[in-house]
Amino acid sequence: MKVLKFGGTSMGSAIAIKKVKHIVESCHTPVVAVVSAVGGVTDKLVKASELAKANLDYSKLITEIETLHGQIINDLFDGKGQAKLSASMSDIWKELHQVLKGVSLTNELSTRSYDTIVGCGERWSSLILSHLLESGDLYDSRLFIKTELNGQGHQVKLNETMQAIGELKFSLKERTVFPGFIASNDAGDNTTLGRGGSDYSAALLAAGLDADALEIWTDVDGFMSADPRVIKRAYCIEHLSYAEAMELSHFGAKVIYPPTIIPALQKQIPIRVKNTFNTAAPGTLIDNQKDEQQSVKGLSSIRDVSLLTLQGNGMIGISGISMRMFTALAKQDINIVLISQASSESSISVVLASADVELARLALIKEFDKEISRQQINGVSVEKEMAVVAIVGEGMKHTSGVSGKLFNDVGRNGINIYAIAQGASELNISFVIHENDLRKTLNVVHEAFFLSQYQAIHLYQVGVGTVGKNLLEKIERQSERLMKTEHLSIRLAGLANSSQMIFNDRGLELESAIDVLKASSPATIDQFVEQIIANNHSNSVFVDCTASGLVAEKYQRLLENNISVVTANKIAGSSAYERYDKLKTTARKKGVKYLFETNVGAGLPIINTINSMVKSGDRILQLEAVLSGTLNYIVNNVSADKPLSEVVIEAKEKGYSEPDPRIDLGGTDVLRKLLILARESDYALEEQHVEITPFVPKDFFTDESVSDFIEHLKGYDAQFEQIRSEAEKNGKVIRYAASLKEGRAKVGFIEVDASHPFYNLADSNNKVILRSDYYYDHPMEIKGYGAGADVTAAGVFADIIKVVNL
Repeated sequence: MKVLKFGGTSMGSAIAIKKVKHIVESCHTPVVAVVSAVGGVTDKLVKASELAKANLDYSKLITEIETLHGQIINDLFDGKGQAKLSASMSDIWKELHQVLKGVSLTNELSTRSYDTIVGCGERWSSLILSHLLESGDLYDSRLFIKTELNGQGHQVKLNETMQAIGELKFSLKERTVFPGFIASNDAGDNTTLGRGGSDYSAALLAAGLDADALEIWTDVDGFMSADPRVIKRAYCIEHLSYAEAMELSHFGAKVIYPPTIIPALQKQIPIRVKNTFNTAAPGTLIDNQKDEQQSVKGLSSIRDVSLLTLQGNGMIGISGISMRMFTALAKQDINIVLISQASSESSISVVLASADVELARLALIKEFDKEISRQQINGVSVEKEMAVVAIVGEGMKHTSGVSGKLFNDVGRNGINIYAIAQGASELNISFVIHENDLRKTLNVVHEAFFLSQYQAIHLYQVGVGTVGKNLLEKIERQSERLMKTEHLSIRLAGLANSSQMIFNDRGLELESAIDVLKASSPATIDQFVEQIIANNHSNSVFVDCTASGLVAEKYQRLLENNISVVTANKIAGSSAYERYDKLKTTARKKGVKYLFETNVGAGLPIINTINSMVKSGDRILQLEAVLSGTLNYIVNNVSADKPLSEVVIEAKEKGYSEPDPRIDLGGTDVLRKLLILARESDYALEEQHVEITPFVPKDFFTDESVSDFIEHLKGYDAQFEQIRSEAEKNGKVIRYAASLKEGRAKVGFIEVDASHPFYNLADSNNKVILRSDYYYDHPMEIKGYGAGADVTAAGVFADIIKVVNL
């Protein structure tokens, strides 16, 4: 025998009920079908009862319910069948109208009246299904499921109920239908089993009838690894133990009403959760088998809760505090979701439904009034708008590192944990967070434990110039390889230029993102940054492919909100040392990355090398470097036949120089790079500490346009050629270099002969020579292309990969 329970969505329309009929009649064993009310009907009945109590008009709601059932009956039955079924349902309609009228006249809604009203939905739906099934007998659950009052609700009298159901065991036909949710007490009054109680009805029938299986048919494929409305990549869990299913149900998974599992567990009846609208899906099997290969099975959450804390040094070592606290709450019928107590016994925290928190606070103030007046207890504090997240799995038992991984990933994403609870059974780890962080937390934990083979980062890029375009192309080319070899998914969640922005949580199409951006509405960098923070995505990375000071000003706010920053923009790193240091310190404290390898040498590993040396205890003593690929390209290509102004135009066209070549020719670019290298080498230099000689005399730097500047520069061609040719006569070449020695920093021209490492530095190459405690007599040299959008984009891409510690 099987017991099949069908929820409100499964009974929500004539089409859905036909699917239910097909499922029931496809079974080759005796079937007991337990049904909920037609979807939405119970809510309307509850609302109608409240309106009646307030002596307000409820007739519109009742008309809507009648119309809905009438439409279903018309769609399912012919004229004769319609008349027969309507006659069967008429007594229920009459009873409903009478009870509502009585409530309206007296302005009182007793428990008995309420249960009668809200239980009508299951009585109607069970009549419809029993008439639709071939040889489907209808039984009234109220005759078999018996309850008694317990506090403010009804509790099933298990012995009496099991005996009554058991007596049916050998008299049931092949197909029978029971309404869920409804029951009765010893006086014969209508009662109910609470919202979601139809699941419990089915479990009681399965246990009483010694069924071989209990199937819960709903509108989802089964228990999901997380809430699919929040986690787009949540998947159906194929198997759970009874204990795992109970924990997930208790902590917010709405698939099964939590008490349902207990009767099935006691009789060891397997439960399978199935989808009425996707019968091919295997669903979730729940039984007594424990699968400890996967440490965590599911992730669940409860929102709209508050954290209430009783705290005080006077509590330490005093017995009975906990008992008094929980007794005071129990007297007010307040349900406790989670408990956390400090080992010093100085504080006890509980999580409650937000609707109960004020009542709970007043109850505890009253209970501990004397201790509070004597300042033995500080009082009762309340944190509102909280949420509880729970990870569940039998495999967590005796598995080390689960908690460490959980809290490391949560903390790294800037999520504050207010309280933690873990039972000795190691089946569940629960923790309390602010409700605003719930979506981000669920994403972080789900990816860590359920999609750990794929680590996702959410990329927000500003700048779609030559570097930005190159970066997007590289990500597009490499994304498939990264998924396969590194199990890394890079999602371009946002893109912006100087005046527009676009977002997509699931990732923008890389090949069309720039075109979509150009067609988007106007926006500012402030709006872009604030939207990134509001999105609150896990593993967020902000990528700056601009040279904008305005964008650089936003790094601090991003880092403070646990968003890593990867930048090719040198302005932040070379501005005031205090700002540079604050950015580095904030990133370290928040556990995120602030990476700017491409600030110096484009794709060359210069900063990373210096970082490694300093971290290993080495000390940078001297630094000599050609740091501008643009300027090195210029000095290598100027000749008697090719003047300076012509080569500057060529460097600009090839993308070696900044859009405004004056930034390079003024020495500002090299100055910024030297400051960054000095600071990474533990020298707290400011711009005024650097002695600088510009590449071109200061007279040429005016407010004129770029094209006018280059035209003006032609007047310096002859003088520059004289400097170059004079060095050539002496067997030397000129280089524009930076140096740091004994804390003194210089930027300007040097002349070197064939014995110097810079002599043969061709094209746009950079070269850095480092002398340190470990590398003094034989200095470390780093050489390679130091300019160009392609190598810069490659360096930025490498920094993005470093963020996730691959």
